[in-house]
Amino acid sequence: MKAITVSAGEQHQQGLVANILSGLATSLFIVPTGLAYAQLAGVNPIYGLYAGIVPVFVAALGTGTLLMISTLTSSIALATGSVLQVAGIGSSQIPQALFTITFLVGVIMLVLGIARLGSIVNFVSNEVMTGFVAGAAMLIILGQEAHLTGYAPVGENTLQKLINWLQNISQWDVTTVAVSVAAIVLMMVAKRIRPIEKFAAILVLFVGTVAVGLFKIPVELVGDIATIPNGLPAIALPDFSLIALLLPGAVSVAFVALAQGAAVNTAVPNPDGSKSSLSRDFIGQGLGNFVGSFFQSMSTGGALSQTAVSVAAGAKSRLGGVFAGLWLGLIVLLFGSQAENVPLPVIGGMLVVIALELIVARVPSIRLVLRVKAVGAIGAMGLTFFSALFIPLQDTIFLGALLSLLLYVVASASHFRLQEAVRLGDGRWEMHDAPQELKANQVTVLIVQGMDFFAEVPSLADEMPLAKEVTHAVVILVIRDMRDATSTWIKWLEGYAEELRAHGNLLILADVDTAVFDTLRASGALEVIGEENTFPATMEVLAAEEMAWQAAQNWLQAQSE
Repeated sequence: MKAITVSAGEQHQQGLVANILSGLATSLFIVPTGLAYAQLAGVNPIYGLYAGIVPVFVAALGTGTLLMISTLTSSIALATGSVLQVAGIGSSQIPQALFTITFLVGVIMLVLGIARLGSIVNFVSNEVMTGFVAGAAMLIILGQEAHLTGYAPVGENTLQKLINWLQNISQWDVTTVAVSVAAIVLMMVAKRIRPIEKFAAILVLFVGTVAVGLFKIPVELVGDIATIPNGLPAIALPDFSLIALLLPGAVSVAFVALAQGAAVNTAVPNPDGSKSSLSRDFIGQGLGNFVGSFFQSMSTGGALSQTAVSVAAGAKSRLGGVFAGLWLGLIVLLFGSQAENVPLPVIGGMLVVIALELIVARVPSIRLVLRVKAVGAIGAMGLTFFSALFIPLQDTIFLGALLSLLLYVVASASHFRLQEAVRLGDGRWEMHDAPQELKANQVTVLIVQGMDFFAEVPSLADEMPLAKEVTHAVVILVIRDMRDATSTWIKWLEGYAEELRAHGNLLILADVDTAVFDTLRASGALEVIGEENTFPATMEVLAAEEMAWQAAQNWLQAQSE
């Protein structure tokens, strides 16, 4: 039987076709979500569609994660709306302010990427991100009252608006409620049917729009609040005079976008087996925003759901994203004005389902945080969640970053451990708790582990054994895990060495990393300790400890003579 072989040309052709088809599927998915997310931000829905054209195309050419789709997400939209609100941007200024935010987000991403600071997103803890996403999802739901029921509640904050909304059920429009409920039910049912689950949103959008138009159902349409023209986005410059006003908010939007992009980096491996780079992802997403800002785009970032659609539809390379941008451009060019016929209750219903999915997806993370039973982590998650409901979202983002940093500091300061290594008669070592006092004419070997933070130095000082009433004692301090010597640690080390020497004792350092050794020399601490009492780390296991042990024995013998 003859083996069936496929030539390189045929493989390339098959891959190209797969990318073209996946691009079409992705662009169709972006249409309803783009319209809905722009509405979340309180801007013309056309800008949500534009966010799926140029930024998707450009970012696909530059990200390290080959299959990443960088477009508008619900969290980015909410953060953008918060920035516009906090900055007090009037309706006439919204377009230019929107493009300026996108421009700034692009610049911030590019700077971080070029500086190879991709790892910065790792400092956003799971607890904080879980609380933020859950809080943002609740904001999405609570922000749809008017579109779901036809009654716009009043109040100074989310809670007051919710109470006012519930107190005025009699003013809800029955027709609007019926359409929004039908949209919710249809989308939830469609998402349970495997062949069409990925396209549930476009199905709901199409069916809802056709039904409302066909039966002339009297509900508010997109065209009642915005004009959607046929055609590609025209060139529009950001308003650079708004940079100072919008920069703090743009930082928060960029932070949200990059954190979501990092999730795509983790979840979607490159099909060619190459390792993706967060910094390269930053650059790609940054280029998408930078170029997109001149083509009327909202801010964008790595979108997990859109990327999942692209992968499921058969994307083989970064061309999947390229074709997604091209397809959406063609759709907007030919059918853009049809978006004016989309009913707002349908968009509201879609957003409710999307928000519920966000919350459900975070349930495992919430359970994990609760099971760990770390009070600080639970508090950080809860505080981030409730702050999202009661303070501007851009401030919640900064609060979340601060909480993540605080959790990191606390965790770093609690990793420190000090143990005594006791040498047995057969040459082996046995680990014990560090002694409270040194013993005269004996060598005490102390191993420091996990001390990477200056705040741990006071804990080390408290646990070090006392030597005031002892003479001829030697302390061998093994610091094999230390990769960086802070000035706080060096100051304490000099004081401890001088204290031991003042009472006729000796400090020896063993397994000293090259970088730490150089820092000790540059700071002058090596002169206090003595270079002869400092043993650098070697490739041979325990070699430095053995040399330090022999040096200690020689010193003790010299003291007894």
